[in-house]
Amino acid sequence: MSPTKYHFISGLPRSGSTLLAALLLQNPRFHAGMTSPVGSLMKGMLNQLGAGSEFGSVVNTNQRRRLTRGIFDSYYAEQSDKELIFDTNRMWCSNLPVLMDQFPGSKVLACVRNVAWIMDSIERRYRANPYEVTRLFNDDVERNTVYSRVETLAQANRLVGFPWTALKEAFYGEHASSLLIIDYDLLAQVPQKVMPLIYQFLDEPEFAHDYNNLNYDAPEFDAPLGMHGLHTVRKKVSFENRKTILPPDLFEKYDSLSFWKDTGNSSANVISIKEASR
Repeated sequence: MSPTKYHFISGLPRSGSTLLAALLLQNPRFHAGMTSPVGSLMKGMLNQLGAGSEFGSVVNTNQRRRLTRGIFDSYYAEQSDKELIFDTNRMWCSNLPVLMDQFPGSKVLACVRNVAWIMDSIERRYRANPYEVTRLFNDDVERNTVYSRVETLAQANRLVGFPWTALKEAFYGEHASSLLIIDYDLLAQVPQKVMPLIYQFLDEPEFAHDYNNLNYDAPEFDAPLGMHGLHTVRKKVSFENRKTILPPDLFEKYDSLSFWKDTGNSSANVISIKEASR
């Protein structure tokens, strides 16, 4: 059996990364799942070995490189029978130099969605759990109203703001050609058109997915956040057309942040409506 390869799932929250992982998991050659701790383990280790740390002067770059690879291989040792592993983390878009050094030729599947609809989706989950004090917000000032909640989420170090800026870094960066932008709306509406394009980007043989029989949920992950249902995937892939619950001015503010629609200054790959309609 050939050595296990790694690819990555990243991008924005509430944009189909769990749906994509559930689909890829149907392929017996693949392993995929929701956000793993690998990225946090890697960052924590590198922080402990960085300049100014107790061990920074005695651990060289090659040792750090081997230790980093060891985290991946140790964490996924039980999936060593798989030919391809997809690790999911929104931080990967801001760490492409490490990924490209560790896994030359690896690809990043970046799930995106209109940011206004991301905010709408999170707000819906918040209102669906009215007796929970979600950990997405630090205090009552942040969670007071829909305006404070959305503005908090949009901050550069928070749930939406961080992955949005990380994706923008990757989209315009030197490793952008390793990035594939996958719009949630297209994936949900025409998965039978989008998935073959993903396989083509990965240079992998296509697989006959069952878009009417998905089975994925992670209540143990959602419960500590106080936001039940965040990672529940419907059995059938489908797109829900609905009216936003955000006030008009708030929706308009975040409706124009889809920078990935203009590829003029980027070498990133984007699945367009035209491609998905063929």
